[in-house]
Amino acid sequence: TISFLDQIIDAGVSVLKIEGRGRAPEYVATVTKCYREAIDSIADGTYNEEKVAEWMKQLETVYNRGFWGGYYLGQELGEWSSDNGSAATQKKVYIGKGRHFYPKSNIAEFLIEAYDLTVGDKVLIQGPTTGSQEMVLESMRVDEKPDSEKASKSDVVTFKTEFKVRPSDKLYKIVAAN
Repeated sequence: TISFLDQIIDAGVSVLKIEGRGRAPEYVATVTKCYREAIDSIADGTYNEEKVAEWMKQLETVYNRGFWGGYYLGQELGEWSSDNGSAATQKKVYIGKGRHFYPKSNIAEFLIEAYDLTVGDKVLIQGPTTGSQEMVLESMRVDEKPDSEKASKSDVVTFKTEFKVRPSDKLYKIVAAN
């Protein structure tokens, strides 16, 4: 509904329920962020097709079965999806777990337990308190070696974050869904 959210608000709707129960934290974070931005954009008069296209691009990255205007636009049941499962354009791949956080320098430490991690990778850090935080890995140390380009299973990596990381946090790499 983000592509016609202005019409929904103009119709007098003042509360939206966003599906979240049983969904992954990155789904909830992405959907909530997009709808918050859209509502604020409608309120300040900057809502436009370019912004809608960007929000749709972001929404495509998380679990979805295609997009459909639902009954809002007079369509009948079953017209919206012919495929089972998600049509998300990207997925998360588990890489490792949090070990330590150095608050004075904002450095997070992770143990790599699966797959490789490379500078330039888009990563997702998730945890009960941390929530879902995405970032691009700009640089890292691997087993205390500065300016490392790649980490593999059993390596200890450290890198700078803008948020606190906890030992309960998990590190994922965001990759294209096939």
